[in-house]
This record gives sequence, C-alpha cells and structure tokens, in this order.
Amino acid sequence: MQASNAKPTSRRAKDAAARPGWTRAAGQRVRVLIVDDHAILRQALRQLLEARNEVEVVGDASSGREAVTATEQLMPDVVLMDMIMPGLNGLEATRQIRKRAPKSRVLILTGYMEDEQIISALRAGASGYVVKRSDVEELLLGIQAVHRGNTYFSSAISEGDAVNQYLWQAKQEDGKVGYDLLTSREREVLQLIAEGYSNQKIAEELFISVKTVEAHKAHIMSKLRARNRTDLIRYALRKGLVGLDAPPDVPLEQQQAG
Repeated sequence: MQASNAKPTSRRAKDAAARPGWTRAAGQRVRVLIVDDHAILRQALRQLLEARNEVEVVGDASSGREAVTATEQLMPDVVLMDMIMPGLNGLEATRQIRKRAPKSRVLILTGYMEDEQIISALRAGASGYVVKRSDVEELLLGIQAVHRGNTYFSSAISEGDAVNQYLWQAKQEDGKVGYDLLTSREREVLQLIAEGYSNQKIAEELFISVKTVEAHKAHIMSKLRARNRTDLIRYALRKGLVGLDAPPDVPLEQQQAG
C-alpha cells in the first residue's frame, strides 16, 4: 500500500472520492477493527487509517478468535479481516461475527484473488473483498462502501461481469460442495488438522473430547472424499484455509500423530 497521503490512482477511486458523501460529517467516522496475524501489517494499517479523518481505529486483533471477541466488545462498524490466520481463519471468524454482531460489516483484506476464495468469503457473510496490493485510497473506498451497506470489490478483481458472477454463485445452494458442506465445528477441526495438531491437541484447543474430534474428522473426510489426514492437509492448503507454516507451539511428533 502507498502512504496515507497518496492520491487515488484509479479512475474508480477518483470518481468515488469526488462524489458527495466521500467524507463523513465530524464525529461520524467509520469505526474499524483491524484483524491480521502479522503485527507489522496491523501497525502499518493502523498508522495509515488513523491519519485519515474518515476512520477511527477502535482496536486490532491477531487471530480469528480474538476478532470475534473484540467485535462483540467493541462493536465496530467495519471489521478489516485477513483470510489466513492460525486457529480460526478469516472465513470462520467472518461467519461467527455476522451471527453474533450482525451490525458489524466485514471487509476481507487478503493477497488471495482466486474465484473460490472470493465466493467463499461472500458465503461466509463478507460485504467486500480488497486485495493487499491495493492502495490506501481503494481500501478507504471499501471501508466506506461496506459501512453504507454496499458490496465492494477491488478494481483488480471487478473487471467486466466478474462481480455479478461472484454474487450469483455465492447465492446458489446447489453449487455448494466440499468445504461449504462442513459445519462450523468441522471447519475448525479441519483447520487445526491442517496446521499439524494431533487429535488430542485439537480436543484441548476446542474443549471437546478426543472421541468427538475423531467423529468430526470422519465426517470431514466423508464430505471431502479424503482418504487420510494428508489429503485433508492438501485440501486445506489448496483452498487457502491455512498457510504453509505450522504453529510454532506444535512439536513435530504431535504434527505426525493422530
């Protein structure tokens, strides 16, 4: 992203900035919660946004679970959400936020531009999707657009009829397969499996029994047509649910167990 005083670089950004209502009245700034597992990026985003009169940063969170808790406590207008985070990814955090704090809008901020990720984000309840290569003016456009109840996409992914296709596919129940068929708990278990957690470690993390973990794992494998744990890990990586690195607190023997 460019510095906070950079001018809009796209025609879309220039047109939106010139429209009435681009800046809100004094005392009516958009309250934003920043969610990203990288401290440097959180700090950079905070500095960029706090330099603008349109936005008030009310807090930040380093994980999906922290994001859900912080949203319930702070009730931000917009949650700026990363996609890949350990423990609970951005998609699942978005689902939980939309259920627990329906007045808070979620704007995805990620490096992923694949159609599948965009559609999954919309199905999770996100109101917009901005890629991290966007400049700060486009990010501000996204924040204000979703706060007003609109849907926003980065110009990099909204060319032609792409947006209409994303919105249409997100609403199709018969188009749901694989990951979309998993329950919220099954998605959490899948992510932890992909991050290298053993069944025992998953049980401790989610406060459930090992037997329950095994049952969830069996249901996940059936729905995803996976043969073993390795297939589940590959699936999660392919879907962009987890990064390539396992959590630092999980020993190698635990990653291989379960």
